[in-house]
Amino acid sequence: MKLYGSYTSPFVRHCRIALLESTLDYEFIETDQAASATKSPTKRVPFLQDGELTLNDSSAILRYIRQKSDKPFIESAVELDQYCLVNTALDSTINLFFLALDGVDIERYEYTLRQSQRIGSILVALEQLKLPLHGPYDDVQIRLGCYLSWAVYRQRINIDSYPRLKLFLAAIEREPFFSETAPPV
Repeated sequence: MKLYGSYTSPFVRHCRIALLESTLDYEFIETDQAASATKSPTKRVPFLQDGELTLNDSSAILRYIRQKSDKPFIESAVELDQYCLVNTALDSTINLFFLALDGVDIERYEYTLRQSQRIGSILVALEQLKLPLHGPYDDVQIRLGCYLSWAVYRQRINIDSYPRLKLFLAAIEREPFFSETAPPV
């Protein structure tokens, strides 16, 4: 099994954590934007190859890893909704990050302003979740930790106004699987 990705991607990080938690043999292959543009129809990372099987989305990869490990992945509609909420915030934050890198004034356009507002309203909703301060963590919580860690690291959000999220991030960052998959500084 081969997982292609970058060390800084929160989507890839979640897959790496799932693989670390499993007993599956795998190889991590660092992949840049140019390589992912030619090797994946989504033109992004992660993507996974296992024999003849290729998966191109982190959620499908996670489900596959959990299934092969006889572990659950998103068991209820409520969990799925929370997972999708985090993914929506993550997608919006990443899109704004790359637009800003390309020099787009994200305060200038209605679309980008709406993306910023979406991130803010999702953070308010996530702040209401009952989040554990120790493991084991489920995939909703791991995805949330990967998002918060990346967004703070990239200075895309400030969680000082969200005490539950701040405590949760501090807790999950102490977990060995989380610190082992942290992006290089």
